[in-house]
Amino acid sequence: MKLKDFCQKAFFQGTFINIEDAKIPVMTNALHYGNGVFGGLRGYYNGDKKFLSLFRLKDHYNRLLSSLKILGVSIPYSQSDLVEITTNLVKKNKPNTDVYLRPLAYAKSLNISPSFEKDKIFDFCLFMFPLGEYLPINKGLSTMITTWRRVSDTAIPARAKITGAYVNSSLAHQEAVDNGYDEAIFLTENGQVSEGSAANLFIVRDGVLITASKTDDVLEGVTRKTILELAKNLKIPTEERLIDKSELYISNEAFFSGTGVQISWISKVDKRMVGNGKKGPVTEKLQNLFFKVVRGNNDDYKNWLTVISF
Repeated sequence: MKLKDFCQKAFFQGTFINIEDAKIPVMTNALHYGNGVFGGLRGYYNGDKKFLSLFRLKDHYNRLLSSLKILGVSIPYSQSDLVEITTNLVKKNKPNTDVYLRPLAYAKSLNISPSFEKDKIFDFCLFMFPLGEYLPINKGLSTMITTWRRVSDTAIPARAKITGAYVNSSLAHQEAVDNGYDEAIFLTENGQVSEGSAANLFIVRDGVLITASKTDDVLEGVTRKTILELAKNLKIPTEERLIDKSELYISNEAFFSGTGVQISWISKVDKRMVGNGKKGPVTEKLQNLFFKVVRGNNDDYKNWLTVISF
């Protein structure tokens, strides 16, 4: 991406400024040691009704604040402050397409040391840019089980979106791309299925929707939580449990979930066809409902949306 691809306004160091002016010194602690936490939010533009709906905004900021708590630091903003900052930024940018928003809290000191000693209060910034599909939602993905293992909770907690931890994701994703695959799937140190390089993973066996438990080194995804709730309302049985590598091979359906990937289905794992190689009925049903919900076309879930009209 180039600077011109981002929306014009950003929130930086307590104020709204032009995106090109949102700069930090090269000595900034977070730049050297990965001392930061971030989030990812989507805004869905409803062209018929002329509004943008931010999906589960409070849930995303609850996770951001929880991630900071895990690090033992804070930011000078409450959840309600963050919601207000976000809605104001959207109003200033007035997007007329789907957008992605990136909140980032980071160690701002010029302390050249892997320590929070001078960064008990992180700085916060927020910017946004147009985004359609991050991964294809209607084309099956070819995946591989990466040789890199998912970072353990006892090393860097995956349930927190810690910036430095995502080198783990980069290594896995690059290995997949270098070997001709679209995406990677992690195993835990114990050899159980965890998640994708930057997305949660679901499989379907005999009509049951299955995902790894929160204790299998996965991000506590907002979309993951959403899918489990939608499945319950659709009367699709669900399980959160250990998943063996071999079980992944014989699953009837599989898909990634996340703010970026949304619901993107998987056609192959390690060159083995998932089911019949086509999008399965459970995935189809969840996708259809999910996109109605996020675009404000299902009133049963309107409490998940922060609607902004221009």
